[in-house]
Parts: sequence; structure tokens; C-alpha cells
Amino acid sequence: MELGNLHPALGSTRDRKRIGRGDSSGQGRTAGKGHKGYHSRSGHKTKIHYEGGQTPLMRRLPKRGFSNYHFRKEVQIVNLDRISALGMEKVDVNTLIEAGIVKKAHQPVKVLGGGDIGSAVEVTADMFSKSAIEKIENAGGKAIFQ
Repeated sequence: MELGNLHPALGSTRDRKRIGRGDSSGQGRTAGKGHKGYHSRSGHKTKIHYEGGQTPLMRRLPKRGFSNYHFRKEVQIVNLDRISALGMEKVDVNTLIEAGIVKKAHQPVKVLGGGDIGSAVEVTADMFSKSAIEKIENAGGKAIFQ
């Protein structure tokens, strides 16, 4: 084996098309872009949903429903079984964040009545469901709105 006899493995290399290098190259003259028009110009970039001037599909389809995206309120939800698992007498947003049950301090917290609560717990939150208030008070605790 000598340096002069070395070749890359078969199929590992490909010749790239040399576009716009004369007619004999097979990609000369219009360089594979056809004649005139938007796509033959430099700097052209078609939008993804563009359909050649035809009204795009998303505009042809009827619009239905309602989106409350701008005015929605995002709420963090906590069930009673998670609160009872903490085993504390007083629970508020800060204790829930420390326990890893709730992630954000600035977002409102709603307590739902999922599960049972065994002992009397004083729960402070932004919102409560009716069933959660009933279960907390039946166990001898308090539901305090923040």
C-alpha cells in the first residue's frame, strides 16, 4: 500500500452538482431553476402555507368555536390527599412550594376535594372547591381565602 494508491471507500463520497458552470455540465444556463418566475430569482423563499396565490387552506375552512386565550386564568391545583400527606397543622402557598407540590408563587392555588383529610389542618389558598371546604371543616380545620 502506498499513499498514491489510497482511495475513499465505495459509496462514501459523492460528486456535488456544479450548478451554472456551462451547458456541458447539464446544469448550465438556467442552473436548474427553469425560466423566469418567482423561484428563479435570488433570495426567494416561499412561506410554508403559501399555495401559489390560491386562497390558503386555513382561510378556506370555516372558523368555529371560541378561544379564551387572552383572558384565561391559570391556576395551580392541589388535592386534599397531598395536603394531608404533609402532616402539618398550617399549610399555605409557601409550604406547598417547599414541599414541591406547587411550582410558582405568583400563580393562584386552588384546593380541590380529591382524597380525604384525616386531621385538623388550617389551609390558606386563593380558591377552594365546595367539597374541599366541607372536608376540611368536617375534619376540624379551616379553609382561609388569601
